[in-house]
Amino acid sequence: MANSVVSLDHCKTWDKSGKNEFIKLCRSHVAGAGDNGLPIEHAAGLRDAVYELTWHCLRENIKLEQTLQSVGVLTDMHPGIPSLLADTLSVIDTETTCQDNESVREIFLALLSESKELIGEGLLKERLDYETMEAVKVITNKLAFSQKYVRLKTKLFYKQQKFNLLREESEGYAKVVTELMQTKNDSSSTMALEGIKSLIGCFDLDPNRVLDIILEAFECSPHLDKFFVSLLESYMYEPITLCHMLGFKFQFYKEEDIATPESLYRVAALLMQHGLLQLDNLYAHLAPDDSEILQKAKLEMRAARTYARNMSMVILSDKGADKEDEDKDKIEKPVDNQKLGLCEALLNLGDWDHAKQVIDRLPSNSAVSNPQIAKALCILVSKLIDPLYRRYGQPSGAKPRRVGSLTSPFALKPPTRISELGPVFQVGCVLGPYASLDQVLLWKLIRLGKYIMKEKNSTKGGIRTDLEDVYRRLLSLCEMVLLPSLSMIENNACISEAMWTLIKTFPYHIRYSLYGRWKNRMYNQYAPLIRMKANALDKSKYIMKRLTKENVKQMGRQIGKLSHANPGVLFDYLLSQIQKYDNFILPVVDSLKYLTSLSYDVMAYCVIEALANPEKERMKHDDTELSMWLQSLASFCGAVFRKYNIELTGLLQYVANQLKAGKSYDLLIMREIIQKMSGIEVTELMTADQLEALAGGELLRAEGGYFSQVRNTKKSSQRLKEALLEDNLAVSLCMLMSQERFNIVFKHGTETHLKLVGKLYDQCQDTLVQLGGFLANLLNTDDYAKHLPALDILVLEYQLTADSAFFLHRPMCSHAIMSKYDELRKQDKLDKSSKSSSSGSSQQKTQRYVEAVEAVIPPIVERVKALQSPKVWDEISPQFYVTFWTLSMYDLKVPSNSYTKEIAKLDASVAALEDNKEMVSAKKRKEKERFNAIKDKLKDEEKKQQEHCSRVEARLKQECNAWFTQRSTKNETITQFLQHCIFPRCCFTASDALYCAKFVLTVHQLKTPNFSTLLCYDRVFQDITYTVASCTENEASRYGRFLCAMLETVIRWHGDKAIYEKECSNYPGFVTVVRATGAGDSSNKADQLDYENFRHVCHKWQYKLTKALVACLESKEYTQIRNTLILLTKILPYFPLVQNLGNVLEKRVDKIRADEKDKRPDIYALAMGYSGQLKSRKPHMLPEDKFHQKEAKPTASTLQLGQQQNGTSNSAASKKPAGTATANNSATAAVKENGTTGVEEGSKTNATKERDPSTPDKTIGKTSTSSSTKRSSGSPAPSKKESKSDGKERSSKEEKASKDEKKEESKKEKSSKEGKSHKSHHKDKDVKGHKEDKGHKDHKRRKVEHSSSDGASGEVKDGSSKSRSKSRERITVEKDRERDERSRSMEKKGEKKRDHSEGDRDSMEVKRRKEDESSSRRSSKSPSSKEEKKSKSSKSSGDAVNGERLSKKEKREERKEKKEAKEEAKKESREERRESREEGREAKEKKAKRESKEDGRDEDRHHSRKQRSR
Repeated sequence: MANSVVSLDHCKTWDKSGKNEFIKLCRSHVAGAGDNGLPIEHAAGLRDAVYELTWHCLRENIKLEQTLQSVGVLTDMHPGIPSLLADTLSVIDTETTCQDNESVREIFLALLSESKELIGEGLLKERLDYETMEAVKVITNKLAFSQKYVRLKTKLFYKQQKFNLLREESEGYAKVVTELMQTKNDSSSTMALEGIKSLIGCFDLDPNRVLDIILEAFECSPHLDKFFVSLLESYMYEPITLCHMLGFKFQFYKEEDIATPESLYRVAALLMQHGLLQLDNLYAHLAPDDSEILQKAKLEMRAARTYARNMSMVILSDKGADKEDEDKDKIEKPVDNQKLGLCEALLNLGDWDHAKQVIDRLPSNSAVSNPQIAKALCILVSKLIDPLYRRYGQPSGAKPRRVGSLTSPFALKPPTRISELGPVFQVGCVLGPYASLDQVLLWKLIRLGKYIMKEKNSTKGGIRTDLEDVYRRLLSLCEMVLLPSLSMIENNACISEAMWTLIKTFPYHIRYSLYGRWKNRMYNQYAPLIRMKANALDKSKYIMKRLTKENVKQMGRQIGKLSHANPGVLFDYLLSQIQKYDNFILPVVDSLKYLTSLSYDVMAYCVIEALANPEKERMKHDDTELSMWLQSLASFCGAVFRKYNIELTGLLQYVANQLKAGKSYDLLIMREIIQKMSGIEVTELMTADQLEALAGGELLRAEGGYFSQVRNTKKSSQRLKEALLEDNLAVSLCMLMSQERFNIVFKHGTETHLKLVGKLYDQCQDTLVQLGGFLANLLNTDDYAKHLPALDILVLEYQLTADSAFFLHRPMCSHAIMSKYDELRKQDKLDKSSKSSSSGSSQQKTQRYVEAVEAVIPPIVERVKALQSPKVWDEISPQFYVTFWTLSMYDLKVPSNSYTKEIAKLDASVAALEDNKEMVSAKKRKEKERFNAIKDKLKDEEKKQQEHCSRVEARLKQECNAWFTQRSTKNETITQFLQHCIFPRCCFTASDALYCAKFVLTVHQLKTPNFSTLLCYDRVFQDITYTVASCTENEASRYGRFLCAMLETVIRWHGDKAIYEKECSNYPGFVTVVRATGAGDSSNKADQLDYENFRHVCHKWQYKLTKALVACLESKEYTQIRNTLILLTKILPYFPLVQNLGNVLEKRVDKIRADEKDKRPDIYALAMGYSGQLKSRKPHMLPEDKFHQKEAKPTASTLQLGQQQNGTSNSAASKKPAGTATANNSATAAVKENGTTGVEEGSKTNATKERDPSTPDKTIGKTSTSSSTKRSSGSPAPSKKESKSDGKERSSKEEKASKDEKKEESKKEKSSKEGKSHKSHHKDKDVKGHKEDKGHKDHKRRKVEHSSSDGASGEVKDGSSKSRSKSRERITVEKDRERDERSRSMEKKGEKKRDHSEGDRDSMEVKRRKEDESSSRRSSKSPSSKEEKKSKSSKSSGDAVNGERLSKKEKREERKEKKEAKEEAKKESREERRESREEGREAKEKKAKRESKEDGRDEDRHHSRKQRSR
């Protein structure tokens, strides 16, 4: 056998090794056995070994003697082995009896007879059969033994030896009872036991019945536990018997349906506590069964949930109520639960270990839901904490209430130190919300918790590590006991405030975690809390339905009472209503004034939970705007956090975490909080007066810079500042917003609408500006410098843009300068020898300010050098860069008008107070004093700002000479200045937009060397198409304000020659530096742009702006159209100022208004608003001839520019490709070598470009602007019909004269070539002699070319210089090349909007030049009357050509309009017919005039031929 213990190998080698191995195996089984008997696991192995040994002996594998020796050794090993041998032999006896093998039976009997002495005859008599015992002679006669056995068994089991009924032996039992009841606690149990034993023997009493009487006596005197416990131990120390006796008692009460007495529970608990009784043995005898208890707990939870569900719905029938009553009856039916009774008794004794075992066996929370269990547990906890509470938690002077102590030696020991409170808190956690039954215990726990937190946080050298376990247990106690118990206590504000004194000692994240578990988990675990939640929700609905502005006080009190116990439930419903109805915010905020501090804190958590709800969409269905619920919640947060003292750290940290995750939607919350709590608001709807007020001091900004008056924000601002400084949230939020602002554009893909991207960008920008302004106002320099990293670190390490970094550092830089200035002033005051007059004192202050700047700025300049490439510093100096970014509007301008207006308002308020007869005199006097105090402060503030601005101006005058290097060109300098300074900052805030315009003007007024004001303005107005397209909505508004401020300066100069001469004539910003060729030597000369030329430039800027904006309006892109309309609204006071340009814009805006009416309502609204404002501005617009004079005498600068161009640029221009004509026509194409600005030339060439009818222009060519800009005089533009009729009548004559014009053109080209060769040959000769030789010959040709190239600007051309003629010819050639390239590019793009064929265009161009040439001849010969006739003829001819071109363009446009809107086309056609009849008569008169003019032109041609022949 594979599993045999004694194998055949052992038998073969029995004497050598088999016996020893067998004995060793048996000893291993006996080794772990005690004296009481062999354990089951050891006995089984030993039994198998003996069994196999015996069978080997019977099979003769081992000799009988060897087997007996081994059995003898076994019996000596353990006293229990003989019994085991008897059992084994009894089994083998049965097996051998059943077999027919006689030899085996004989060997077995021989073995049994030899081993009976080893085993014992008594054991063999118990185990063996009668026949076997007789065979081995254990008994002599089996029949006699059998009869004796029956008689003994009958005597033992069927004959009553003792009396177990009281009536059978009343005297004996009476004596036992008397003996037990006369004992005392100090009596000896030994003497009582001897007396009981004598009574049992004397009266033959049943010992079990006596045991029952002892237990009954124990029930009557439970205080004698020591006596009865020792008596029971001595009388019968058998736990099973005792357990059965007590179990019989419990079952009796269960079967008889009688309430189990408390005395029995106490006896069982005492016996269990002293170890005489095992819980596992007694638990099976207790009723009811665990399954019944579990079923009842489930039924109770189901009934609670049904109740809550019914509370939230309308029940029309009574069936549900009846069913609920039935379930309630089932639940509330009294049941005698013996398990809970035993648990209560254990708790009363302080035996927590056994009580915890009982509680754990029952379903969750079912034990403590019993009021008796909960009260007993509360008493136990009170007794445990009472010593420490008296020492640390009890208020001084309070009278303590005695709670008793635990006298049992087996009960829990009360802790003696704070660090030992952990187990006690663990016991209290079992209570759950049922601790509300003992509110005194709650107060004690709260006060002990406060002391623990005080010790934990106030320990010197850090936090005490020995309190960590107690701290964790305290958190569990708050989560599971204190807060849920608060929900079970109604309308107790005192305990709510007491709870807050403990909860506020935890960090906000711990508090919010506790609130979340209280609100979301604990309410679902306990049936009473489910019902309380349902009731609280029902009351909340009741209150909110009736809350109005009129009953805020009454409803607010009810809200306060409800919030004391169930704040989470109340605020969940309240916030849900606010998110749906935004007009509900103000009444709700006003009604919250009766809340406790704990309720306010829970409300802050509920707000964050509502914001973080993942089930709510933050965007509307069109994904372009934020959802209304988020906007409503943001407004509520701003209002409630401002009005009430609620901690903000959690909400601010939530916003920071959202920014870290790349989500900027919740910045709306931050924006509302800052606006409401500090009064600082950022909006693009500010008026000009408000923006001007923002340039003043802090008081002026508060009084006139915002829509809402900043009142009573000192406390709320301080709270916000403290919250921001906690955990360094202020700087973290600023940096995160700056990074998110930069990342938004790149993070969102193409699937995100640009409108949404722009709104998110603007939200980041506005909130950053708002927060930065708040920190600048509230934080001192130390706090600012302590939390904010260095400037270069912000840009290089944290990847902030330069505008954001300087925005954050600007307040610190300004404050550092002022601090240094004050320090220097204090030193001057200490110097007694410095005594000077007032003027000297003022100069000294300015000098000290400059010294302070020189001390503070250089370190910043050094840090700034790493922010840009060295190429940038070659054009502008780092000092200029720092100066630009560190100054603000406060440093450059004093808003005197705003100060005056605010003071006038205060005077009006004082006057109104005087007229108010109803106000109490005391209050009137107080208000008057307040107004006067503010007025005095405003005056002082204005004076301080004036002094400050004068000091800044002195500083800038001292610095400006080193701002721009002389080795750089003005064009590149302006490029770097605009790229790195103006454009980043002008779109940052509205105030910065005005600052940029003011700074440019300041640089001009300082007469800064190497800075061209004209070029700067020209680059700003040049082409704004891409800038407008790349702006967000708010940036477009700020950019519009910037352009408006720039235009304001330009139009002011344009409007008055005296102002222009005063502010611009002698300033280097308007200087044109050229190299003129003189009498044998070259020298640099400087000339100023005269007033008339400046007006031409202003007209060009108006035209450029119109062209760019019309292109944006026709782009069909949403953002471009929206931004253009916003920008147009902002610059409306100064653009458009020319009537024809205004007509162009009006037509485009009307078209957008018609197209977008049913498509995009926001664009339609913008177009409607601008259209109305534009029409109201029409009376202020000027005709073109009044805006600038089109013909004027050339200035000295013009002559010098012509000479320079004739000598240096003409040859280079002939080599340029046609594609460079655009750059040459631009006002920004400054000549880098000689330093000229190129503005004057750009204005003239641009006028030539405007007059060219063959140049394709999508934006301007379709309207009356084209005709107005192409005419050579300033007369008003003709109507459409007049242009059409004139063009038709003149077309035939122009075609006839085209051949003659071509011949004339070829002659002019030859002469121009000769002039070029002659000039290149005589490059170094005197220009005056050259003019005298060929002046008369080239005079008429220069006149013709000059009039053709410069007709739009209206300047008078000078015919005294051949270089002038050459430059004009170059411009004409480049213009033609540009026109040809544009026409080719239009053909490539598939543009089909051409006005004429190529032949018609050429003939019209030749005709126009011929007419200009003849008119110039006539003007040179005839007096002033002839000049007037010439201007009229050139005007009429230009009108005819332009009218013919416009007629075809408008026909194509009308065809398009007919397709889009047939009704509009019909109306226009009717108007055209009506106008044609009226203009017919005028056409005949014009025809006669033209014929007379043609005769005059023939005479001029004849005269010119004679001159050429000479």
